[in-house]
Amino acid sequence: MPRHAPLSAQQANAAPVPAPTYSYVELANEPLEGAAALASEAALAISYNGISHSVMMVSPSDLEDFIYGFSLSAGLIDSLDDIYDISLQQHDSAISADVQVSNRAFWALKQQRRTLAGNSGCGLCGVEALEQALPQLQNLPPSPLPAPAHLQGLRQRIQTVQTLARHSGAVHAALFVDAQGQIRLCREDIGRHNALDKLLGALHRDGEDLRLGFAVVTSRCSLELIHKALRAGIGTLVSLSAPTSLSVQWARQHNLNLIHIPQQSAPRVYSPAAPGAKQP
Repeated sequence: MPRHAPLSAQQANAAPVPAPTYSYVELANEPLEGAAALASEAALAISYNGISHSVMMVSPSDLEDFIYGFSLSAGLIDSLDDIYDISLQQHDSAISADVQVSNRAFWALKQQRRTLAGNSGCGLCGVEALEQALPQLQNLPPSPLPAPAHLQGLRQRIQTVQTLARHSGAVHAALFVDAQGQIRLCREDIGRHNALDKLLGALHRDGEDLRLGFAVVTSRCSLELIHKALRAGIGTLVSLSAPTSLSVQWARQHNLNLIHIPQQSAPRVYSPAAPGAKQP
């Protein structure tokens, strides 16, 4: 396996690859247009000796390092010498990785897969797996943006209803704010996806009209959360952490209002796009 040479001073101080920049409009009494760099995100489908193992959302950098580390930490290989080759292929906003491993590691991997219930069957190719990670979803009918007053002080108001976070910390929250700007529901979980799923379950069980308010997530806003919001019919998703670039693209394409509330600045509307805005 190739070893990495120490970084030279020039390499160590080299500027990182610029992140894509997206326009936004501040949701305030006097809207101002701006732009911000957002983290990139891509679906990575990993197959071992031609058999699909998993698809996950990743930052599309240092992918070979990730695959080596993931394979080792997940117990799929015993040592890095079990990996013979890694072939990466780009598919629009997705990447497939074909990993060639030793016969011993591949046998152990197949044995492990037999013990996992509910997984996709062996033989699902990487491109098909990527299509599952980037599904075709229905566009939402356009929804009005929430009133700026409904977002004022929202960070502080959320803290008052996060019961688990106050007692233990280490949990994410998903909330629903109604048409009057009042927090109606809060659900918490150690998993950010779980917190949103709990909220969506409660809203649908209560028969709430999800277009008459908006959902809030305290975690970063990745593509999986956009998928969940679209499937549930939420018109507006607000996040306390910046969205990824792919999340903004999907929100704009599917008519989902996407708003980020920074720590200090006014709320930023990334979707719908500002008039005249261009996609990176």
